[in-house]
Amino acid sequence: MVTDVRIASANRVTWVGFIVNLVLTTFKLMAGIVGHSGAMIADAAHSLSDFATDIVVLVGFRFVSRPVDRSHDYGHGKYETLATVVIGGALVVVGGGIFWNGVSKTWASLHGQSIPAPRAIALWAAVVSIITKEWLYRYTAVVGKRIESQAVIANAWHHRSDALSSVGTTIGIGGAILLGDRWHILDPLAAVVVSVFIIKVALTISSGSIRELMEGSLDDSTKAEIMHIAAGVHGVVEPHDLRTRRIGSNIAVDLHIYVTGDMCVSDAHALASQIENIIRDRFGPSTFVSIHVEPLSPIGAGTTVR
Repeated sequence: MVTDVRIASANRVTWVGFIVNLVLTTFKLMAGIVGHSGAMIADAAHSLSDFATDIVVLVGFRFVSRPVDRSHDYGHGKYETLATVVIGGALVVVGGGIFWNGVSKTWASLHGQSIPAPRAIALWAAVVSIITKEWLYRYTAVVGKRIESQAVIANAWHHRSDALSSVGTTIGIGGAILLGDRWHILDPLAAVVVSVFIIKVALTISSGSIRELMEGSLDDSTKAEIMHIAAGVHGVVEPHDLRTRRIGSNIAVDLHIYVTGDMCVSDAHALASQIENIIRDRFGPSTFVSIHVEPLSPIGAGTTVR
């Protein structure tokens, strides 16, 4: 996808999320305070963290949009990867905070401390949150997959984690309201259960981006496809020494090929350019491709010219 269109799509969906989060967080926080619900206040705190991740995505894509320059020969795609890691880290912190708060209140309740009964407004706020954040997740995920942005997809999962948080909150608040005083403990217990799901999602969306920051290679099937592309070009002898990595939404490919020793420089250059063009056609025009041409020794590379 054209970079400008991709960035515009990412910014648009993130701004929509930002505005929705502003309204929803304000409503949930007020409902949690007025409705005497610790689970809803924790839920509002989770929504508040969405502001941070929205800002991270918006700022990250401002850097991603910058062209290749003297200090970034491979562009600024890693900023998108870094944004994904930051979002995952924010989710871990939010999940950990909700877990600790829920466990503390549950422990206090088991040792005689009373938990105030939540009110109906907190329950309605949870239901509204589920509907709103699930819609926001689906909308953001569709855009993220279309523009192939891990940062936007990670932000979508942040919305989904908020919806899951509200599901647990709804069960806890609803149970505490309907079942009476002895079951008020369901409110903090719901927060604990939800926090586990939030942390799991955070670790899932962060692991791939951390691997990318550590210069992890592409998966085996993609590398095999690249080797197959090179080997299928007439004149190439035994492609080898393939090195790959991901740079944001783009990939970088470094590949060596043998050619017959009597091939002239211009023909060898044309052969390398042909491979580069085929790889870019397959993986996108912004793919970084470097083909190193080596002359076939008299002993040979062990294969025949294709």
